[in-house]
Amino acid sequence: MSNLDSLIEHFEAFPGVGARQARRFAFHMLTLHPNNIKEIAELILNLQSTVAECISCHRFFSRNGGTASECSICSDGNRDRTKLMVVERDSDIVAVERSNVYDGLYFVLGGTIPLLNSQETSGLRSGALKATIETRMDQELAEIILAFAVNPDGENTGRYVESILKDYIEKKSLKVSQLGRGLSTGSELEYADPETIKNAIAHRT
Repeated sequence: MSNLDSLIEHFEAFPGVGARQARRFAFHMLTLHPNNIKEIAELILNLQSTVAECISCHRFFSRNGGTASECSICSDGNRDRTKLMVVERDSDIVAVERSNVYDGLYFVLGGTIPLLNSQETSGLRSGALKATIETRMDQELAEIILAFAVNPDGENTGRYVESILKDYIEKKSLKVSQLGRGLSTGSELEYADPETIKNAIAHRT
């Protein structure tokens, strides 16, 4: 396999990227100046050493040369610590923050559970989520907001999270809510516009 074919395969493995788009990315790389190629290569090589996973919410954040273990959201004393929004991935947090309506904390679960394979929970941070809930139960936590895609997999994941947190929820009488149907069926949080997210959060049930 040639270098070009290998590069196309790598691009095709990216989330949401199909074969045609992967080829376009690869051939675009061939049109770039060597200095641009070098810069991209260095950015990729240095990515893991300059970006860290937040120990609290598990989203990735840039350290900007520092040694912080928590992201700017989790370390912000002005955030409402009575609310914890559980999302599928980092990009969902970006979408919610863009709506400027939610001021609580987050937890990145790391994926969803396919409806047709409910046993497929590998890769999800189930244990870390339970540990987070248990720790914050003794603090101000009062509500868990399940913010998954409005599709069968997202709804299945919501049921799974409720099941693994059942004992904690009952013990503390925590409120569990889901985003309102400002989100249309089949939509993903990452791609929703700020106004839609704002309505979905405001009308959560």
